Parts: sequence; C-alpha cells; structure tokens
Amino acid sequence: MTTAFWDTSALVSLCVQQQASAVARQLARKYRFVVWWSTSVEMQSAFERLARTGQLSPAGYSSAARHLSRLRRGWQEVDPTPSLRFEAESLLTRFPLKAADALQLSAALIRAGNFPRVRVFVASDGQLLDAARRVGFQVVAA
Repeated sequence: MTTAFWDTSALVSLCVQQQASAVARQLARKYRFVVWWSTSVEMQSAFERLARTGQLSPAGYSSAARHLSRLRRGWQEVDPTPSLRFEAESLLTRFPLKAADALQLSAALIRAGNFPRVRVFVASDGQLLDAARRVGFQVVAA
C-alpha cells in the first residue's frame, strides 16, 4: 500500500458522512495515512462546527470521534519544526492559502524531503489541491 499525505478535509469525510465520503473510503483502501501534527485538532474543530450547526447529530458526533480514534492509531504524524514553519510562511507568499493549509502543505513537503513528484497528496479543498499540484505533488481529490 502506498503512503500519501492526507489533509484534514479528506479525513473528516472518513469520519462524518459527507458527499466525498465514498471517494475518501476508496482512497483509504489504497493509501496509508501521513498527516500533519495538528490534524486531530482540526478534525475535532470540524466535528464541533458540524454539531453546532446541526449537521452532525449527537450519535454522529460519537461515531466521528470513534473513527478519529481508530485513524489516529494507524497514521504517521509530521511534527512541527522551525524549518516547517519557515516553509509554511514561504508558501503563504506564493499561494492564497489559509495558515492551517500552509502548515499542512509544508508538512507534506517536509515529509517528501522536498521532492514531491513521487508523493501523493489527498485533500478535498480545491485551493489546497491546486497549491499542492503547483509545488509538484501528485494530487488526489477526495
């Protein structure tokens, strides 16, 4: 099984029933998970937002939390470093990304040894996928 860097946007679809969930499940059978250090925090934030807006029931919230727990046991995390922060700041000058997305893409680049052409980047966010493609990743939309 090939390893891929997974953005939070794709992982949430594995835990919460969404339009992209079927595609995300197919990709999960194909690619192992590498994630940024704060991915679980971002996922928890997404679950809370969906619950507050009524898009996630209490039962759905509990199910999402269980799925996240299972995912965390199997994924590899990229830890924060000064070079990762520097790379994220650089990405913000090149692409119209949110701070969290710049950190995600920076973590993927660090994990790829700054040689992204042989690496896969999975996300549901179009703007992030475009930036990942432009820095050289093979992108896969979830």
